[in-house]
Amino acid sequence: MQKYPFMQVDAFTNIAFGGNPCAIFFDTQNLDEKTMLAITREMNLSESSFVRPSYIADFGVRYFTPMGEIPLAGHPTIATVFALVESGRLPLTGDLTKIQLELLVGAIPIVIQSENNLVKNITMSQKKPQFLKIYDPDLVLPVFGITKENLVPDVPIQTVSTGTPQLMICVKNKEVLQKLNPNSKAYQELHRNSDWFSSHLFCLDGITPSGKTFARHLSPPPDIFEDPFTGSATGGMAAYLWHYGLLDEPIFIAEQGHWMQRPGSAAVEVVGPRNEIETVKVGGPAVMVLTGTLHIPDAI
Repeated sequence: MQKYPFMQVDAFTNIAFGGNPCAIFFDTQNLDEKTMLAITREMNLSESSFVRPSYIADFGVRYFTPMGEIPLAGHPTIATVFALVESGRLPLTGDLTKIQLELLVGAIPIVIQSENNLVKNITMSQKKPQFLKIYDPDLVLPVFGITKENLVPDVPIQTVSTGTPQLMICVKNKEVLQKLNPNSKAYQELHRNSDWFSSHLFCLDGITPSGKTFARHLSPPPDIFEDPFTGSATGGMAAYLWHYGLLDEPIFIAEQGHWMQRPGSAAVEVVGPRNEIETVKVGGPAVMVLTGTLHIPDAI
């Protein structure tokens, strides 16, 4: 019997059962991909995190959705770093602790803000944005049950990646987001012929006075259909909005998950000029809600 300690952490929230939950498993260097995928499906969350040693960073981490491994993820990064501190594996070095995590896309910088040895905020710097394939609205929009009249004009439907490629769809307001009516079969077909992992639909209209954006994030089966808060896509969205001139300032609050009764928010900063963005910083708090031990029989 193999045993692996784990924590479940809610990221991009300062209250339990808000934001997005992630299961973080420690000391997993002996787990193979098949087993990590099976564990992720067992947890029935949008993502799980598997921590192991790294030769190029402070820790190595692999992230899985029920569909498979992804190269970079936002809420698992925030959750994993919080869990590393809470479990005693990552000592804080004053009010500002800087580390690196080795992900599938390489090492990324992390900054932990703390007070009285308690974590207050964790910020990740995502990879340099890539602006990839542009899609025909007539091909994409019927899948979601919306039309061209629902879009912000003069900006494309486009795949953007700050480590994980996501389809960016900028709509006029929250009312459009409310009336989304995806066709599951058509969505799977669209995804099968795409260059993106999942889709991020958003508007420049926060759900609280402090929010600048609000979003819904949808994934094809077998992934969880709607994600409560998506840090990687928030980074891609920020790069998209800054690149296409839809933001006046590169610093803002992104909101997501409120209609799922899991409200989440992130502090976002786009670094660099509109045509040569260097990175996007995405950060927020986290809350530990569960600790336990995973038991894996020697033969599965």
